[in-house]
Amino acid sequence: QVQLVESGGGLVQPGGSLRLSCAASGRLFSRYVVDWYRQAPGKQRDLVATISGGGRSNYADSVKGRFTISRDNAKNTVYLQMNSLKPEDTAVYYCHAAYASYNIWGQGTQVTVSS
Repeated sequence: QVQLVESGGGLVQPGGSLRLSCAASGRLFSRYVVDWYRQAPGKQRDLVATISGGGRSNYADSVKGRFTISRDNAKNTVYLQMNSLKPEDTAVYYCHAAYASYNIWGQGTQVTVSS
């Protein structure tokens, strides 16, 4: 079974950029659909972006044109490049992977956008 570890979060000023990484251990990672979710304090966890094993991607309307999800199956890693960050992007970002009966979450990484 795959395990996920996120990294790359931090404090950034509005308009800045961050790249999150989701590193997976385990077999058959290339078959997993991987998502990034985020959860702000007091709010529900929302889907941000999704990438299939073949690299097809989808985005929430709120991040289209600013965020890019990608994957390197040789490195068992999925990335979320976040540009033009806004204060409303502040949240804990979670990586999620699903394949067959497996449904796996990472521990989350904090992203804070503030001047």
